[in-house]
Amino acid sequence: MGRVTQRRKVHKYVLDGSPNALEFPVRHREDVLAVEEPLEIRLGSMSFSVTMRTPGDDFDLVAGFLVSEGIIWSAEQLVSLRFCAGEDEDGVQTFNVVEAQLRPDVQLPEKGRNVFTSSSCGICGTDSIDAVRKSSQFSPAADPLTVPADILASLPERLREAQAVFDVTGGVHAAGLFRMEDDGGVRLLCLREDVGRHNAVDKVVGWALRERLLPLSGLILQVSGRASFELVQKAAMAGIPVLAAVSAPSSLAVELAEASGITLAGFSRGASLNIYAGQRRITLPDVRIPAELRG
Repeated sequence: MGRVTQRRKVHKYVLDGSPNALEFPVRHREDVLAVEEPLEIRLGSMSFSVTMRTPGDDFDLVAGFLVSEGIIWSAEQLVSLRFCAGEDEDGVQTFNVVEAQLRPDVQLPEKGRNVFTSSSCGICGTDSIDAVRKSSQFSPAADPLTVPADILASLPERLREAQAVFDVTGGVHAAGLFRMEDDGGVRLLCLREDVGRHNAVDKVVGWALRERLLPLSGLILQVSGRASFELVQKAAMAGIPVLAAVSAPSSLAVELAEASGITLAGFSRGASLNIYAGQRRITLPDVRIPAELRG
């Protein structure tokens, strides 16, 4: 997997009380880690932001990040993306600087986001919470999509089955775009993995922008981990009507979902899920009650 993963020697402590563990409590082995490196995003010659991410799909990440920031919302506004010169101490190209050239009429921010963005925080560096409540060019509230509850609850497993990097590291988040099919099934359109959950979403949104699919009407965004405010905000900026997470949402995430008209699901675990906002889009499967249980 190239720069996506890295092998490291580790000391494994086995404390299960077995005879083998009592004789050899410390074992030496190799482990595979998800790589985390900085990526500098430039708008022309202006340094806009630095984020920690797992290398790979970097152009998608930058494109999606610009959508999330409200700078662009169509493929036509993004003229080009390229890696800039950047070398490590051995003189090897690091591919850790990406320059985006935007259409001349695109309004650039007055300054870059001067605060470093970690892999756990996608909105660090904004001046206030009001600055994050950007006005989306799209309206998830108007989306007529409906989703059967059992289909929505099945998506975490579908997402997990497609996570190649997680399989070998156990250390990355994932985001996947799903589309309901005419036969009642569901199709995975795009999956991206990253050490940062917000990066994984940006990579998916950036892929969609570059494929000229925005707004993402009629689609479902399934994410690993929790549903934070920033993930709901990114969904709103891309016009996604349904966001589901395997863990809990935050209170502010629920408030923004309600305000944006997004259906927000949490604790989606196969046999059950909680709907925190937009319950109108969720339908029940056609379940037949056995005769012996009918009143």
